[in-house]
Amino acid sequence: MRIVDLRIEEISFGGKGVGRDQGKVVFVPCTIEGELVSAEIVREKKQFAEAELVEVKESSPDRVAPQCPYFGRCGGCAYQHISYEHQLAIKWRQVRDAFQRIGNFKDIAMRPIVPSPKQYAYRNRITVHAQDGVIGFFRRDSHRLIDVERCPIAREEVNRALAELRAQPQVCNGHYTLRAQSGARVFTQTNDEVAAMLRRLIVDLVPPQQKLLIDAYCGAGFFAKALLHKFERVIGIDWDKFAIAAAKQNATEKETYIAADVEEELARKAASPSTRQQLGSRQPLTLIVDPPPTGLGANTRRAILDLAPETFIYVSCNPPTLARDLKELREKFTLNSITPLDMFPQTAEIEVLAVASLR
Repeated sequence: MRIVDLRIEEISFGGKGVGRDQGKVVFVPCTIEGELVSAEIVREKKQFAEAELVEVKESSPDRVAPQCPYFGRCGGCAYQHISYEHQLAIKWRQVRDAFQRIGNFKDIAMRPIVPSPKQYAYRNRITVHAQDGVIGFFRRDSHRLIDVERCPIAREEVNRALAELRAQPQVCNGHYTLRAQSGARVFTQTNDEVAAMLRRLIVDLVPPQQKLLIDAYCGAGFFAKALLHKFERVIGIDWDKFAIAAAKQNATEKETYIAADVEEELARKAASPSTRQQLGSRQPLTLIVDPPPTGLGANTRRAILDLAPETFIYVSCNPPTLARDLKELREKFTLNSITPLDMFPQTAEIEVLAVASLR
């Protein structure tokens, strides 16, 4: 394989630096825009190439020393070599660019990114893998494991659980989710502090004395239960029956939680005469969606257009699919604001809150 000198032009989604060799895009991990680096080409495709960093010849002022001894080999973190302030700037730009390039939104009401109070020791859970005595995470761009004794972005309770797992005389091959707290095994955000900020943002933007909230992909009711005081009725929908069971515990009379496929249930609600009767002519419906990274399917988008909520709130961990979905929904909705949140410091992942209203 050959070694090339590259000027890093930008940071791509996924966290790799982008340079060009004779016009071809080359992705190089552990770099920062503006740096001049030497890199070894390890995979060459027709349209692009991938390389490994050999040497930083001209360093960015935003380069810092990683706090993890596994950084660069472990596939979990992409940004530990970048100052936290610059990580935030990169993520903000990536969200803006996704909406301009994929969503074709020209004038975007981008709000400042919400930083995490903790840049390390914030994760309330991790999933490690065990294979033939090795316990840890997958190597970057590989299905091979790297043995990990401690994860600096995980909370101390999680690292204690990892140490206890590693201390067992024999660990069976498989996957192990280690959590900071015991409780129902349902989906929760991994950064408690930023999740609370996200919920507060949503609560603050919903006016009081609303009629109906539909919380799609509601989990155990993280958003719905915080909004109870603002709605006459709340409906939560999720495919996870265990999450719905947790949501039903201590539920009030105004709460209804449904274990069902979200796409099918939203379509039923959109077609139901009873839904129209509940809402009346003014359409005072608020809809929250928090889908998986793949975003909303075509049928779900169609159901949302049919429901035509007065307020539409979309929480996403994948800006490209978020931009795609909102582009498909813009015939009925005006995009009011985009707020990135740094739910995952040191990684390339980005959480985004989008708020739209019916035209």
